[in-house]
Amino acid sequence: MHKLIVILLAMPILASAGFVKVSGTHFELDGARYSYLGTNFWYGMNLGVDGRSGDRPRLLRELDRLKAMGVTNLRVVAGSEGPDTEPWRIVPALQASPGRYSPGLQRGFDFLLSEMKKRDMRAVVCLNNFWPWSGGMSQYLRWSGISAIPYPPPAAGGSWTTYQKYTEKFYSNEKAVKLANNFIKMIVTRYAKDPTIMAWELANEPRGGGNTEAFGHWIEKTADLIKSLDKNHLVTTGSEGETPGPVANGVDFTANHAYKNIDYATAHIWAQNWGWYDPANAEQTYDTTVAQMKAYLNDHAEKAKKFGKPLVIEEFGLARDGGSFDPASATTMRDRYYREVFEEVYRAARLETPTVAGVNFWAWAGEGVPLKPFGGLWKRAVPFTGDPPHESQGWYSVYSTDQSTIKLLTEYAGKMSALH
Repeated sequence: MHKLIVILLAMPILASAGFVKVSGTHFELDGARYSYLGTNFWYGMNLGVDGRSGDRPRLLRELDRLKAMGVTNLRVVAGSEGPDTEPWRIVPALQASPGRYSPGLQRGFDFLLSEMKKRDMRAVVCLNNFWPWSGGMSQYLRWSGISAIPYPPPAAGGSWTTYQKYTEKFYSNEKAVKLANNFIKMIVTRYAKDPTIMAWELANEPRGGGNTEAFGHWIEKTADLIKSLDKNHLVTTGSEGETPGPVANGVDFTANHAYKNIDYATAHIWAQNWGWYDPANAEQTYDTTVAQMKAYLNDHAEKAKKFGKPLVIEEFGLARDGGSFDPASATTMRDRYYREVFEEVYRAARLETPTVAGVNFWAWAGEGVPLKPFGGLWKRAVPFTGDPPHESQGWYSVYSTDQSTIKLLTEYAGKMSALH
């Protein structure tokens, strides 16, 4: 097993100042309230690689653009698992095989955090993934000797249900959990004193499926593990919340966030993925979509208020007009929807007892424009967009040329950061 020599880039790190904390149902930073409008920037580590697979000049330009808008909270991926020969994955991966970490990707993450620190940004760091586009739980199962991963779409004949039934076995597979915990121990101890990180996130959209008891045990024990290694940072789940099918998906928003070492709650809202919104019939489905979004958001906000923890809406998005993947196409409906989400978050955040503490839209692509024909899948050596490798490129991406959206982001980033 390869041993990694840890290389930390310059920039002094303070061990006791500048960490985001929880105070009731909101966050605090250096004694002041911390409320934010952020983004998902999952590919930041890969851009930070100093080599052919990375693009440090682009990373710096993207961070400068986001900073100029006031978007300074970035949800990023740290855990990515290989091998790089697997389909629809982020490549290169940080962990090519169990315990074998790429020094280039490690330095890429160091560089990302170092540059974020210079811009007074904060990172929410995903440590695992229920979905296979970064490797995640299914890859840990495969490494543990379980049968081949039954990939969901875009795999020919792929089934999301079959994939979920496979991946939910992770929580009760001791070998798979141990391999994941080895990664957690490595990365959490490496950055335990870096206040650039706001929180460690157990996984992206973990679901219990038919294995809910083991799922709950995994949430509790993984959060306990992180807190035993790192007393400085917050810990959260990365959960979607209750989704339109909470029983089938094995999720319980209140129970999943009840553990003492889960510091705050998360929820995601996916209007088109959940069948609410049809971009081909936008005017017929838009009003009901907004109503369902508000109901979902406020239901989770009230539940979080009852169990007394902050809530972050950390994923939401909408397609461009007509469902187009062309970066030059209009964003009229998306801008309307973004304003509705941000206004609802802002309303909840400025209550005397806030019920929402932050929001991250999905996702920033910046200058990462997909190659023609638009809407194809990501391939190695193609620029990263805001859409993961298994999804149509351009679906939910926000580009640096989307001026109306950027104006809206700047407006609400200012409103959220001004809350006291």
